[in-house]
Amino acid sequence: MSVRIPRCRSSRAAAAIALLALAAGASGCAQIGDSLSPAFVDPAKYELYDCKQLETERKNLVSRAKDQEALMNKAQTGVGGTVVSEMVYRNELISIRAQQKLAEESWRSGKCHETPPETASAAPPPAPPPGAKPSRSGLR
Repeated sequence: MSVRIPRCRSSRAAAAIALLALAAGASGCAQIGDSLSPAFVDPAKYELYDCKQLETERKNLVSRAKDQEALMNKAQTGVGGTVVSEMVYRNELISIRAQQKLAEESWRSGKCHETPPETASAAPPPAPPPGAKPSRSGLR
């Protein structure tokens, strides 16, 4: 005795299986890609950078990585977003992270240090000595 499966159900099942396989493949690529990151950047890219240039580049890379992660998170909210996120944005994020790693290595090998943030005003005006009359130059 044979059982006939209506064609509509079998095509839906095949489509569901194909989507699951695609999602599993994309998630596997994300895990593999993080370990292959050195292939995405030129190892000599930061060789001639001085500490000031490296500091600026490191800050830019952090900003780019945050922007890329935000794009990935936004893409994942839509229909099929996980697949789109992995296929469109993942490689760029891997490249940025590889650049961050290389810039960090150059930073450490150059024995660079963070530049202290500049203050808004250099120093507050000195306080008048006790018993001195206040200046009236600013009053009208």
